[in-house]
Amino acid sequence: MIRVLLADDQALVRGGFRALLDAEPDLTVVGEAATGDEAVRLALELLPDVVLMDIRMPRTDGLAATRRIVAEPRAAGVRVVVVTTFELDEYVAEAIRGGASGFLVKDTEPADLLRAVRVVAGGDALLSPTVTRRLLATVARATRAVTEAPALADLTPREREVLILVAEGLSNDEIGPRLFLSPLTVKTHVLRAATKLGARDRAQLVVVAYESGVVRPGWSG
Repeated sequence: MIRVLLADDQALVRGGFRALLDAEPDLTVVGEAATGDEAVRLALELLPDVVLMDIRMPRTDGLAATRRIVAEPRAAGVRVVVVTTFELDEYVAEAIRGGASGFLVKDTEPADLLRAVRVVAGGDALLSPTVTRRLLATVARATRAVTEAPALADLTPREREVLILVAEGLSNDEIGPRLFLSPLTVKTHVLRAATKLGARDRAQLVVVAYESGVVRPGWSG
């Protein structure tokens, strides 16, 4: 059973999400938070698999709450999906840098929201289709001066190839045929690269790839 915490200052939104999620046999809502501070407290108390986090909430906003949750070692298994009405590039980039594993807008189709929860609970990153490649461009523009991470030397040639394709926004299913690998083998390489580079998940791996210079703005294929 995938356990979900809802964090949104609008009771109507929380109610809609709860009804949608609780109707699924493999999903259950374990708590609701109306503020960022409450989201942090409940996330650390309940340790849900996924937190659906609104950005704009009273006092502590969703971005700050996400950073606080991710920074807690005991919440290492908690994944945050930022869900908001604001599909702004700066929010997307900050959410991913802050440790969010996914980003969705509130007009996302119900089936896509359910899929997002399942994908993120399974350890992958999830972004709205309209957001994914814009995120890459935003991260590229915002990247600090390139400094190659020492840990890059620990990557195998294959892991480096996979990292480059992940940074281009390709899924495991898309990377597989490029490198003549199965999606499962690609996932293994992604996980190993993330571990070596200290990236929490796939989304963080994209940021590391740009910031370390493995991929540069304007590169493709």
